[in-house]
Amino acid sequence: MTPYPPEHSPSFLHPRRPPRRRLDDLVRRLDARLVGAPAEDVVIGGITHATNELRPGAAFVALPGERHHGAEFAAEAVERGAVAIITDAAGADIAAEITVPIVCVEGPRRRLPEIAAWIYGTDADLPILLGVTGTNGKTSVTHLLEGILTQIGVTAGSSSTVDRRIAGRSVIAGLTTPEASDLHALLAVMREHDVEAMAAEVSAQGLVRDRVGSIVFDVAGFTNLTHDHLDDFGDMETYLDAKALLFKKDRARRAVVSLDSAAGSTIVTRADVPVTTILTPSVAIDPALTAHWRVEIVAERHDGTSFLLTGPEGRWLRTTVPVIGRHMAANAGLAIVMLHEAGYAWDRLRDALHGARIAASIPGRTQRVSGESGPTVYVDFGHTPDAFAKTLAAVRRVTPGRVLMLCGADGDRDATKRAAMGRTAAEGSDILVITDHHPRFEDPDAIRAALVSGARSAGGSTEILDFSPPERAIVEAVDRVTEGDAILWAGPGHQNYRDIRGTRAPYSARELARRALRAAGWAAPEPTWEVPYPADSTPPSDELRPF
Repeated sequence: MTPYPPEHSPSFLHPRRPPRRRLDDLVRRLDARLVGAPAEDVVIGGITHATNELRPGAAFVALPGERHHGAEFAAEAVERGAVAIITDAAGADIAAEITVPIVCVEGPRRRLPEIAAWIYGTDADLPILLGVTGTNGKTSVTHLLEGILTQIGVTAGSSSTVDRRIAGRSVIAGLTTPEASDLHALLAVMREHDVEAMAAEVSAQGLVRDRVGSIVFDVAGFTNLTHDHLDDFGDMETYLDAKALLFKKDRARRAVVSLDSAAGSTIVTRADVPVTTILTPSVAIDPALTAHWRVEIVAERHDGTSFLLTGPEGRWLRTTVPVIGRHMAANAGLAIVMLHEAGYAWDRLRDALHGARIAASIPGRTQRVSGESGPTVYVDFGHTPDAFAKTLAAVRRVTPGRVLMLCGADGDRDATKRAAMGRTAAEGSDILVITDHHPRFEDPDAIRAALVSGARSAGGSTEILDFSPPERAIVEAVDRVTEGDAILWAGPGHQNYRDIRGTRAPYSARELARRALRAAGWAAPEPTWEVPYPADSTPPSDELRPF
């Protein structure tokens, strides 16, 4: 995957030739109130809600926030080249002294998708759009979709927690689901690069906060629903309500729903679009359910999982997803069926995939970072009890020796899942090492204590250890394993930083694991991207360089 050209910033993409829209046309379209400078002869060449992403000639959308109003940054936006401010009445009062026109509209966040779609011309002529939601597996399915599309000869794009990919180029991601202004700019860039189909993660937050407004996905996919994000949604029913929004006629044309979690059947009953179902009996809560498609596991090895996909009218294929885990085979099956539902001929998919490996890169998802000899070390992004359980089980099935789990938990995020994370980690491992992850503004000692308490509640014979910081924890973990054993380091995955009191410190779990292996006398492969850095420093990401 090639990094995107350096004229683009790491988190935001802007079309090279954006449509030129007249501001007075926008005012009439929104039935808005114009404040301050006149709108005549003002032309808009883009839109953003963030001053650091603003390009000269764009409009700045000043949104109300929990602590600040975006209008407080209007003067900075004008200094950076904003030709207009779009905001609400409160924002217009705050920005009253600026010298560019102010478009005052009720509910600017709600109207942002409509505005962005009009400015970028993405209200028509879009690629085939594939949206994926669920608690776990969204990133994997999104990358599998992009990989399979490329494998069958389609110019493809994707937007995930890891990165944005456009016709073989990548740029580091910000939010899982970009804000509406960024998403429509991304769609415009996709169109400039003749992208035929685009896969996108769609988070529950992105759905309830209107980030995917003015977009109708050709196919929406559902992976599962498990304990997460209760800090945002309060309870599982509200969380499910948010996910279910993607399966309405204003969001999607058809859907593929996995029945592996109990929520799948609920999504099917709530959807008002045509639904195709899929089941992986070996991971499903109820393997006896009937579904249109089935994923049967054929073989599990440390370098991939082979499976048989069968469906209506005698359709079938056998292929291999290049990562371990039955849940990863379930993700791959979902991706294949989504593409078939999007209109790609079954013969075309089968010709490319049957008897072959799926050519997809899934950074930080059960990613092996060790060599051919010595203990096997996997780095994973899993951060829920369900993800821990499934990935530990996958590692156990391909490991002849002991399994060591190394994990932490996010600070300032859903604290209600920490005890269950610790308990699940202890139940699935022989040795459990608790360490720090993103403490943010929380006390890291308290976060680890909650995980340790949950782990001890499991009982059993698992050895439970607590080491801080993670640089020490991985060394201690490697010192406790040998040939035939495995380490699963869950949490950091692909990420290239740790969030400590609001500062993103450069950090790579992959390189720390390799260093620990080498220090213990084991061989470790060089990273995909070799980034120079001082020997005594913590490296940046080695899988996806910003440029």
